[in-house]
Amino acid sequence: MDGSGSDIHAAALARLLSRDGYRVVLRHEPTNSMIGGLIRARLAGEWEIAPETLQLLFTADRAEHLRSMILPGLEAGKIVICDRYVLSALAYNVVLVNDREWLRALNKRFLKPDVTFLIQVDPKICARRLKEMHLELELHREESKLKHVWREYQALAAEFDGVHVIDGERDDVAIIDEIAERAKEALNERA
Repeated sequence: MDGSGSDIHAAALARLLSRDGYRVVLRHEPTNSMIGGLIRARLAGEWEIAPETLQLLFTADRAEHLRSMILPGLEAGKIVICDRYVLSALAYNVVLVNDREWLRALNKRFLKPDVTFLIQVDPKICARRLKEMHLELELHREESKLKHVWREYQALAAEFDGVHVIDGERDDVAIIDEIAERAKEALNERA
């Protein structure tokens, strides 16, 4: 969730796994592609489009991301860590497009992750962090919307396999230690 520190924890996990000898690719969505730039500009309020159009852009960005970066990384035997993916799309975008089935249909053909980490932080804390970083003006970042997003994440975590809810209100070392431990368990299960 915005303000939970997922980007920091994804980068820390990538460093830890690399240090342990794994080949790692660290990615994020939206991507830095042209499509991702359109999405970020919309999220920042630089232009207006229909919520459904925004979802189609997210889907197009994810499809290209999968084709150009994620699948080649996996095919090369690398671990791909992605800050935001399908679960984020489902949790966030139902706030804008109140049609869960349509959102699921858009995302159902994408590769499923082996493991997903959901960093649980009180939406009030996330909203405060975003305000301190002067990022609160972006779409989805008001406290009430973050609460709605969090409820969606909780429901999805209960429904989807491989989702680990991590207490994100602890110090960063404890958080990354737990994430790394669970990631290594998932890697050992695949071996």
